[in-house]
Amino acid sequence: MSLPAEFYDAAKRVNNWGRWGEADEIGTLNLITDTVVRDAVSTVRTGRRVPLAVPLQQEGIQTGMIPGRVNPLHTMVAINVEMFGPDTIAISDDAVTMGLQAGTHWDGLAHISHGGKIYNGRPASSVTAHGGAACHGIEKMRHVVSRGVLLDVARAHGVERLATGYAVGPEDLDAAEELAGVTVRSGDIVLVRTGQIQAYLAGDRQAYGHPSPGLSFRTPEWFRARDVAAVANDTLTFEIIPPEIDGLWLPVHALDLVEMGMPQGQNWNLEELSQACAEEGRYAFLLSATPEPFTGGAGSPVAPVAIL
Repeated sequence: MSLPAEFYDAAKRVNNWGRWGEADEIGTLNLITDTVVRDAVSTVRTGRRVPLAVPLQQEGIQTGMIPGRVNPLHTMVAINVEMFGPDTIAISDDAVTMGLQAGTHWDGLAHISHGGKIYNGRPASSVTAHGGAACHGIEKMRHVVSRGVLLDVARAHGVERLATGYAVGPEDLDAAEELAGVTVRSGDIVLVRTGQIQAYLAGDRQAYGHPSPGLSFRTPEWFRARDVAAVANDTLTFEIIPPEIDGLWLPVHALDLVEMGMPQGQNWNLEELSQACAEEGRYAFLLSATPEPFTGGAGSPVAPVAIL
């Protein structure tokens, strides 16, 4: 089944291929300039730090709905071992097996393809079983620090959590921007709160995953118009699931990652940040969110921190 014409029309409007050169592998992260970072630092007033990651644990977010994306399996490989003889200093050490997108994470630009292509026209075949992503690997996202802006869509609607299946559209982002009293600008990292992660935090992993509110097919053009560097939200699927257009699965992923070259994040816990921003009456902050640099990774865990 081929993709509908409306998808290709949107793809043309948001496409960034060649914008930063044929060799570019970081897409919209190019928009985070030194000036953008200096301005981001100026948003820090109190030094209040808000963690945005969910704990990595075996009873984590993944339920098996996405094959292979396993929750972290933590194993101790050494427990108080006196490596240098009796009564010497002892060590404990551990290992973990997990899906790189199992918890709070970034999707890298090699995560999605369509028409045999990934971002900047590179062949999807450059992602291989043994080498992973030969280009656009997550390790290329070497320093993700910028101004973060919380668009609290749920709060803008006067609710704690959007209804299941609600498609967050450009009008919702406009309303949340107005609530925030801040204008999203070039190089910003936008965090979109739906409140969906409340289901997971309450212990209902099934209700968290599917169906879910999420970003609409119409939102990539909103982010492209403002030259946003990256977008993350508090859902498993990022975009609205089931899809708005019958049979068109993951179009927002394809527009963001493939056409625009814009990283996107999922499973971010924005609950404490929502409360902090409401208390302080400001929704812009310094955001540190560099992924773990797995060479050839299509995604990676991240432990983001917002600093107000």
